[in-house]
Amino acid sequence: MTVRTRIAPSPTGFLHLGTARTALYSWAYARHHGGQFVLRIEDTDVARSTQESVEQILASMHWLGLDYDEGPVYQMQRLDRYREVVEQMLAAGTAYRCYCTPAELDEMKEAQRARGEKALYDGRWRPAPGKVLPPIPEGVPPVIRFCNPPEGDVTWDDLVKGPITINNREIDDLIIVRTDGVPTYNFAVVVDDWDMGITHVFRGDEHINNTPWQINIFRALGAPLPQFGHVPVILGEDAQKLSKRRGAVSVTAYEEGGYLPEAMLNYLARLGWSHGDDELFTREQMVGWFDGSHLSKSPAQWDAAKLAWVNAQYIKAKPDEELAPLVAAQLAKRGITADERLRAICALFKDRCETTVALADWAAAFYADVQASDADRTQHVTEAVRPAIATLSDKLATVAWDKVSIAAAIKEVLAAHSLKMPALAMPVRVLVMGKAQTPSLDAVLALFSREEILKRLQEA
Repeated sequence: MTVRTRIAPSPTGFLHLGTARTALYSWAYARHHGGQFVLRIEDTDVARSTQESVEQILASMHWLGLDYDEGPVYQMQRLDRYREVVEQMLAAGTAYRCYCTPAELDEMKEAQRARGEKALYDGRWRPAPGKVLPPIPEGVPPVIRFCNPPEGDVTWDDLVKGPITINNREIDDLIIVRTDGVPTYNFAVVVDDWDMGITHVFRGDEHINNTPWQINIFRALGAPLPQFGHVPVILGEDAQKLSKRRGAVSVTAYEEGGYLPEAMLNYLARLGWSHGDDELFTREQMVGWFDGSHLSKSPAQWDAAKLAWVNAQYIKAKPDEELAPLVAAQLAKRGITADERLRAICALFKDRCETTVALADWAAAFYADVQASDADRTQHVTEAVRPAIATLSDKLATVAWDKVSIAAAIKEVLAAHSLKMPALAMPVRVLVMGKAQTPSLDAVLALFSREEILKRLQEA
């Protein structure tokens, strides 16, 4: 058997973090087993689906590096196939037309609740031997319902949660085609997974209640069942579920915020899966380890600080020649064009940064004027230190422009004015970088042109 997994987002909003994690698990499982990964766009919610959302989903998948072997497949381009299957089901007696109006359904369910019963469709249009159906009302377009088995249990061995059993009395005759002819989620997804040969389905555990219907439809069609794995939700920092409608942030927002895709994948993987005590691992390592085991049964807690820490580790480890273009892109958003110095700037400052945005904040000082806070200027650029700054400026005007020569000049000024390093370094940093704390002062100054340093020191 060739393992085939899929991710099937709905383009009714951005690709959020929960779907991205499910995509990662599905992708990694397929890659681990030498299988195939399919991208399907479930766009049957015509009123809410947008092309903008489709483009954001595709961009997110590309940024994360979750390459797919097939797709994107669009459900709305498969309507003829769904109609074909529905006609077969109608002919086989596993589906039927229902002419209940919305008002009738509301009345039916209100009466059930009043009797203390679960609100379910009562099967009034379901054919049965000897049963007389109501007369077909004029002007009422029918829906098509699935003949769900009235008795027995639906049981499956979930890849995450283990054996799950739901009695068929807990579910009813599901609408599989709306009055406009568009299939509903639970029907379309079964036909798609059947046609695409999907063998393993990873998805959020909010879908557990859909699974019995889907298993019953698979069986009614005589189609092979995939294995299901329902991963717990991701909780926000307020302990409520992250979702498109509540608290979630798009994947692309993290790209814009300066996070690295490899860090995001690493962090998402650990939100519900583990490999021993390993916190940091490569994409290749995850593929080697991800065999579908060690998935947590409990909800994961989103931790922005932990993600920032993970991202910082990846930034530190990333080669400067790969980091520089990412920082250049952040600078370009600010109207700043970087130059060949940027690689060395990244090397000097990346240990201090959690994101490429933070790294761009440091780098910007080398390409644009800086403005120190009044508090920093008042505290550090004092009358007592201005003579030493002037002496340093004179020496820097003539020394060879390299780190070693600049360091020697600074030491000479410290000795001439009987100062400790912080007494001179901090005001110089404030004037040059706009901040009192930076990496080694000689290394910082060497990355500027001599002219720019002399200009900034004159502002003392």
